[in-house]
Amino acid sequence: MIALLVVAALVLAYANGANDNLKAVATLYGSGTVDYGAAKRIATLAQVAGSLASVVLATGLLRAFGGKGLVPDAVVGDPAFLVAVATGAAGTVLLATALGGPISTTHALVGGLAGAAMTLSPGDLAWSALGGSYFVPLLISPFLATGATALLYPLLRRARRALGIESELCVCVGAVLDPVDVTAEGALVYRRTGLALSVDEQSACRAIYGGSFFGRSVQHLIDRLHQCSGFALGFARGLNDTPKVLALLVAAGWLAVDPRVALASVAVAMAIGGWLSARRVAETLSHRITTLTHGQGLLANAVGSTLVIGASLLGAPVSTTHVSTGAIFGIGLYGDSDGRVITSVVLAWLVTLPVAALLASLCARLLIS
Repeated sequence: MIALLVVAALVLAYANGANDNLKAVATLYGSGTVDYGAAKRIATLAQVAGSLASVVLATGLLRAFGGKGLVPDAVVGDPAFLVAVATGAAGTVLLATALGGPISTTHALVGGLAGAAMTLSPGDLAWSALGGSYFVPLLISPFLATGATALLYPLLRRARRALGIESELCVCVGAVLDPVDVTAEGALVYRRTGLALSVDEQSACRAIYGGSFFGRSVQHLIDRLHQCSGFALGFARGLNDTPKVLALLVAAGWLAVDPRVALASVAVAMAIGGWLSARRVAETLSHRITTLTHGQGLLANAVGSTLVIGASLLGAPVSTTHVSTGAIFGIGLYGDSDGRVITSVVLAWLVTLPVAALLASLCARLLIS
């Protein structure tokens, strides 16, 4: 059963990376600051760094997601309980990832804990602890992120304009070459026919910031700060999410073998998931919710990373998904956001917990039958 738990936990780590890793750099990719390959590299490095730091900085989350306080210790130590939790959460996150839905692994784990507990120890689930310690932080965090971003954005926009930093758009004028003949060898012959103004998709037309700040290009500074903020949010994600998966192995006593092996295994599985399977979720967050400028992306990342790192240090089980997506929602309030996509994302959040609980309950029944 321990071997099954290890496999289930690593699958959950893979699913977490696939659904969550690129969320940290969604604004970098969406604003055109970096391409998808560069975004993936930043996200992976940041997540691994956060995962390694989590053992020292986020021990409160290790305790929270092992199940202690929700059910009796005897149930927490039962590998069947932990396998059911991991399977329910992993199945839910993998399904959402395949559909391109950015859901919360934290939410899925809470659903898995509840579903497995109601099946294996139905009379012993501590509902008050479940509500106070898990539901409240999960419910509040996206509203905090949306509200903070929505509040700060107009203030920072006014400050930018007061400093004389304005956004600029450019157009491209170039020579037009028309094919006029084909040689005997099959080569095309072109003729220069004048100049033309090029037209492209809206996604290719990006605003940049003009002016300088202490002798440096404002656009260059914003791009570098934006990349740093993406790394910070990726670090926060690794810091916040690794202990939640690692907690399942801690509760089963697997860390008695070698804690470094367990930590490295979870971190690598997350990184592989993000590297191989994150494209669909990245497209949803980066391009389908709203169009982001460089400065807007920087603000969303700064708000998200601050909230997630703060919650991790306090041991509060917030969702990096809810926080990072909520920050993008806050930007969308001032721009051209797609209400249908936002509605579908919120609906996915609402069904995450019950779906994970159902899958965990079914798994628990199979294991004890």
